[in-house]
Amino acid sequence: MSIVIHDVRWSAGGLMIVDGISIDVPAGKTLGLLGPNGSGKSSLLKLICRLRNVKSGVISLGSTDIAGMARLDIARRVALVEQQATTEAQVTVLDVVRLGRTPHRGPLTPWSAADDKAVTAALHHAGLQERAGQLWHTLSGGERQRVHIARALAQTPSELLLDEPTNHLDIQHQLEILSLVAKLPVTSIIALHDLNLAAMFCDRLAILHHGKVVAAGTPEEVLTEDMIAKVFGVRAYIERSAHHGRQHVQYRLD
Repeated sequence: MSIVIHDVRWSAGGLMIVDGISIDVPAGKTLGLLGPNGSGKSSLLKLICRLRNVKSGVISLGSTDIAGMARLDIARRVALVEQQATTEAQVTVLDVVRLGRTPHRGPLTPWSAADDKAVTAALHHAGLQERAGQLWHTLSGGERQRVHIARALAQTPSELLLDEPTNHLDIQHQLEILSLVAKLPVTSIIALHDLNLAAMFCDRLAILHHGKVVAAGTPEEVLTEDMIAKVFGVRAYIERSAHHGRQHVQYRLD
């Protein structure tokens, strides 16, 4: 396993946000985290990269408990793409992607050929080679998300965490971003709201509700009419897509 989460708990303000979650993510696979707002998705991602510390339980990268890892070592291995960020600085795409090399460089470490190679590869994976010199503020929302992913890839991570990467994007850019992530040679965990996009692009799903995992498995195992009604409070009809063979959720208004 690449990421192992065992009986993890985390609370804030006296409220249990992550409540005994256990999830295993095989190396090279993509896990989709689903659940209503406030179910613990974003908090769990921050716990995995140790931006927050678990109250109890264990999170391991491979066989190593992250509690015993230096933060710099975690940053060299795990990259987090948070919800869209903005900046007023006059920076280019290349400037932003180069920031991904920060965990690998000391304050006096000169820029190296290895850094150039990592940044070039990240731009290539994100399809941004032709936009390296373009200013950040001239990019569309979808392009900015690609830059965030490229910055994360420049860290050369083995695990990639994404918090609502398709939020506020049009459907074309949603499909482009998730297709990009699904093809990357890394282990990925993606927090999503859209059940159909999760079924299309994720190998496995975990549904969180009130900080607990209430279902985990393949999209076919997890996305059931009963589960959707229980967790999301809506009625749905499940069918198999003729195009990609995955589950497809049709919402019912009656």
